[in-house]
Amino acid sequence: MMGVRNPEQVTDGYRRTVLAMLLVVYTFNFLDRQILGILAKPIQDSLNLSDAQFGAIGGTAFALLYSVLGVPLALLADRIGRARVIAGSLVVWSGFTALCGTAANFWQLFLYRLGVGVGEAGGVAPSYAMIADYFPVERRARAIAIYSMGIPIGLGSGVLLGAYIAQAVNWQAAFIVMGIAGIIVAPIFLMIVKDRYPPAAVVKGGPSPLAVLPILTRKPAFWLLSIGAGCSSMAGYGLALWAPKIIAIQFGWTAGSELVKVGQFMGALLLVGGSVGIFLGGVIADRLGKLDRAWYLRIPAIAWLIAAPMFILGFSMPNPVLAWVILLIPNALNTLWLGPIVTASQHLAPSSMRAGTSGTFLMVNNLLGLGVGPWAMGALSVALKDSYGDQSLGIAAMAGVCLYLVAAVLALLAIRPLKRSWVEASD
Repeated sequence: MMGVRNPEQVTDGYRRTVLAMLLVVYTFNFLDRQILGILAKPIQDSLNLSDAQFGAIGGTAFALLYSVLGVPLALLADRIGRARVIAGSLVVWSGFTALCGTAANFWQLFLYRLGVGVGEAGGVAPSYAMIADYFPVERRARAIAIYSMGIPIGLGSGVLLGAYIAQAVNWQAAFIVMGIAGIIVAPIFLMIVKDRYPPAAVVKGGPSPLAVLPILTRKPAFWLLSIGAGCSSMAGYGLALWAPKIIAIQFGWTAGSELVKVGQFMGALLLVGGSVGIFLGGVIADRLGKLDRAWYLRIPAIAWLIAAPMFILGFSMPNPVLAWVILLIPNALNTLWLGPIVTASQHLAPSSMRAGTSGTFLMVNNLLGLGVGPWAMGALSVALKDSYGDQSLGIAAMAGVCLYLVAAVLALLAIRPLKRSWVEASD
């Protein structure tokens, strides 16, 4: 069948190639998200937006359709092919990213970000499923962790490139350049990456992909994992959008000419801390998960318990060098959950329903994380503005990171239900 890789002919080299291409696409996914954060001040000044409005654009607008469409697009990927859905999604979200550079008011930018969310909805769940197709369970957490390094690479690149392009030209040019680059990558991805199994083989003779929904929703482990990850994402996505502005205020880097300083600070922080945390999470989970499945949840819980106070300490430092060193620790710890928890979620339903499982998990996670996190931090900042002035956003962020503690408790509570619900991979 055209577009399908013969399972018997898959080599380790091709597995690594597929993973590398998925990583490239995922990098664009987060690059196009994070570019908004570094451009907060020029966009707000240009379009006259409050923190609450900008939080709605950065989180709610993106999450509305991104979260809901993730499930149907994941199910579509199970039917027509994962590589096709991923490539098509990249074209859509990159096109809308470019359109963001043409926005002249709040509602135009809100609608274009809505379009970015529509496109990105079809990227992640099929990628998780494709990784599960190509990598055996004992190497899966590490593979997912490597794929998830697209998050820190995209976040770090977004703030750096966005700052440089905005300072050299303007904030509109930053969106246009990033969008065009993603569109160019899409056909290259489709030429190189092939589904390992024929899409029809996933569903032929088996239950409807929609059958995954009642399977998951009856399991307490699914709700504890999804809501716990969602609490973590509320803090994480809120910080991703607002941290550049918080850092600029904290160290007085508010002039337009100092945007690059903020980009360098945040870019290095996200790239180094996030990459180390995600990779270590996957490696440790692969090793300890063989001994006891509980470690898929203990590892993230420990990381979240440490991350919350470290973020508060880092945002309190008056010196940028000291703040960077301290913030490096929680920026590693708050990404460590991706490999372990995503791997665990893949075992809540049969292998033939992997994309649908991932899509359902991501729907809950993103409705909370993206839909509420950035907006809630911005809204809390507005509410505290009269009392705390320019410091209100930093205080709102410190309140937000306490959600990591809630996530840790939910992860620990999920250990026993996960063991009861675990479904061994049939492949």
